[in-house]
Amino acid sequence: MSLGALCRLPLAMARAVLAALCGRLGALCWSPAPLFLSLSPHLPGWRRVSAPSPATPANTRREPDDWSPTPTSVNYHFTRQCNYKCGFCFHTAKTSFVLPLEEAKRGLAMLKEAGMEKINFSGGEPFLQDRGEFVGKLVQFCKQELKLPSVSIVSNGSLIRERWFKKYGEYLDILAISCDSFDEDVNVLIGRGQGKKSHVENLHKLRQWCREYAVAFKINSVINRFNVEEDMNEQIKALNPVRWKVFQCLLIEGENSGEDALREAEKFVISDEDFERFLDRHKDVSCLVPESNQKMRDSYLILDEYMRFLNCRNGRKEPSKSILDIGVEAAIKFSGFDEKMFLKRGGKYVWSKADMKLDW
Repeated sequence: MSLGALCRLPLAMARAVLAALCGRLGALCWSPAPLFLSLSPHLPGWRRVSAPSPATPANTRREPDDWSPTPTSVNYHFTRQCNYKCGFCFHTAKTSFVLPLEEAKRGLAMLKEAGMEKINFSGGEPFLQDRGEFVGKLVQFCKQELKLPSVSIVSNGSLIRERWFKKYGEYLDILAISCDSFDEDVNVLIGRGQGKKSHVENLHKLRQWCREYAVAFKINSVINRFNVEEDMNEQIKALNPVRWKVFQCLLIEGENSGEDALREAEKFVISDEDFERFLDRHKDVSCLVPESNQKMRDSYLILDEYMRFLNCRNGRKEPSKSILDIGVEAAIKFSGFDEKMFLKRGGKYVWSKADMKLDW
């Protein structure tokens, strides 16, 4: 009997014929899977199992078809371009591509529909594109149109001007500034040198603007071989950020490690013991939020400039297909995202400035 004829039979009869066929196939040690898959659209309760994309990391192909984490917090690296050359950077300028503004907005709306509550814009340096206008318009869209509880930016701070706060500050919940050292010589060694400008002085200026324009101020520091012995207690307490995120220097093949990488971060790497000693030295800083390599690698949802989720489980960034092409639910299955680790590391916190009750 042909498959076409089989599909026209009443359901009960079709199942009986299938059972007989399966018995014969089983006797021949053949798998009935192809037949089942070809008929599944016609039989209630059965569904087609799609083959994984060639770009899908092998260790994420075995998830159940209905498994799909919620993109509660998303980090959108919409540009790879940067005016700094930090030696340990793990999202380097391998392309100059930036999505058109309306396409970026379309993707963000899709993420909101899928459950996103917090968006973090990063790079590269997000204030490079259109002198901050691009990220400003995205921030305004996410807060005003999508009404997200939390909108944040990570920046090196060198290109931010007060006029940006005047125009877009009301729509931004958190501004995180990367500062790895309070010693300018160390900043130069790392790659955060600004010529005659002081990275630390600029940090204090940005802190003041955040206070004036009611934006929560955060500091991100990557602990590496050049700053691991530094004592930052006094400076951090004086700046009083809402959070001081302290990362252990992380190697990502193809980004800051390996033959095709744009950086050589091996000389910046520290041991787990060195990282723990740094944390112990700063244990009295109440806003300290430590993140080891183990916590960091799989607990972030990262979108690249094409809006592809990046899977870091194998030590390199393996992209899914773009959410703009296949949707959020299909793409996120290949993100490698560990939702349990995200919650365990405190990924969900009081992240809306309306709920922080800060003394502006």
